[in-house]
Amino acid sequence: MHIPREGQLYINGAWVKPAGGAAEAVINPATEEIIGHAALAGTGEIESAITTARAAFDHGPWPRLSIERRCAVLSRLVDWLEERAEGLRALIMAETGSVQPFTRTMQFATGLEHARHYLELARRMVPQNLPLEPVARPDGTTMMGGGVALRDPVGVCLAITPFNVPFTLNLGKAIPALVMGNTLILKPSPLTPFSALVLAEAAEAAGLPGGVFNVVNGGLDAGEKLTTDPRVDLVTFTGSDRVGALIQAQAAPTLKRCIMELGGKSAMIVRADGDIEAAAQNALGSLTLHAGQACAAMTRLVVHNSIRAAFVDRLTALFRATRIGDPADPLSRMGPLIRAGARDRVASMVDAAVRDGAKLVTGGRIPESCQRGFFYEPTLFDDVDNSWPIAREELFGPVGVVIGFDSDDDAIAIANDSEFGLSGAVYSADVGRAYAIATQLRTGKVNLNGGSGKMSANHPFGGIKRSGYGREFGEIGLHEFTSVKTISFHLG
Repeated sequence: MHIPREGQLYINGAWVKPAGGAAEAVINPATEEIIGHAALAGTGEIESAITTARAAFDHGPWPRLSIERRCAVLSRLVDWLEERAEGLRALIMAETGSVQPFTRTMQFATGLEHARHYLELARRMVPQNLPLEPVARPDGTTMMGGGVALRDPVGVCLAITPFNVPFTLNLGKAIPALVMGNTLILKPSPLTPFSALVLAEAAEAAGLPGGVFNVVNGGLDAGEKLTTDPRVDLVTFTGSDRVGALIQAQAAPTLKRCIMELGGKSAMIVRADGDIEAAAQNALGSLTLHAGQACAAMTRLVVHNSIRAAFVDRLTALFRATRIGDPADPLSRMGPLIRAGARDRVASMVDAAVRDGAKLVTGGRIPESCQRGFFYEPTLFDDVDNSWPIAREELFGPVGVVIGFDSDDDAIAIANDSEFGLSGAVYSADVGRAYAIATQLRTGKVNLNGGSGKMSANHPFGGIKRSGYGREFGEIGLHEFTSVKTISFHLG
């Protein structure tokens, strides 16, 4: 397992220890064992990171390099990470508690794939030619006016990332910000800081100039110092809607741009002609592969009443057959929640749902076989009312609720009756009807009959309502880290 430099932060191209020597244990959530200690930034380190990132943008070479040269440096960064795949996957697995199939794919390979795709898109980026227009002159002649639109870097960017998919999300924010010429301060979740510090090692090995990429670890106080500082131009945040609202309020006085990828309570609609097995397998993966710790998890299962019993029976069987355990065991198919507090919140919400009258079909307890770690059984409710907290609040755990419907209009109304709007799904043999339903769903993404099969680097991702705004991935993901500059001119 590759452990980056313990007790140090990465600022201005150098490894530094906090002045006060503050550090925090990083825990394996499956075993509760300490895997290392990560430094915590104090006021001095936060100030240094902002100062150096600002200087690197205002006076350094990075924003002034061609995109081709920036791509060359960042390609070396990605290569360095890929060459250390085995050790990094072991670190990610220990830090996040992800089972091995999810670690290999979404936690690691997806991050590299998206990073390389961003670099490919950046290499193709050229100024946009604007239409030529005839303009009458006072002397009666006509000239031609035109222009180009350029994409300039925004400036100093702050990326705040969560614990659930840290390596992929760190790369997914760092690469587009950096390749477009910005400088970056990365503040990871203090629960999974090592997945950010390995990027600092890669940046150092790739030869990024000092101050271009900085990693500072800390809690909410460190985040507030960064989000309120006027020298920071943009904040990109992935996390809960509650914290996102705080960050937006902190950024408002300085009119920072924000990109918010927040929570979800996504609905999977299964019509009467839907493939029950395919839908159940999708729900299984969504709620167990990372113990439901995914913002786009299909947590509301909106199923036609004519097939609801069959769907519940099949998903119940799949849940009960899921092997729960330490991800170090290659046969484990569901790992733990990130910490005891997260597990306790899920348990509390489950208990409240039972009191509300939901039918607990399976799960709802800590597995007897797991004496250590923060495990919780995959849990399924039936007979749920969409107005109950279990159907409205994001649990970030392995809990699905089944809500019946009788007509497509009912299903659409149920799916849209949410404060969130991040993802969704429709299962139907009538693909044209499924598409028509998808167009009426108030959400940032909809998968039809399983979608593309992966989180594609070509597909913009993000939400509406309390699921946030802005988009990641694809060309629009690059554009989020730029400002448009128009240069106009005349011909003749």
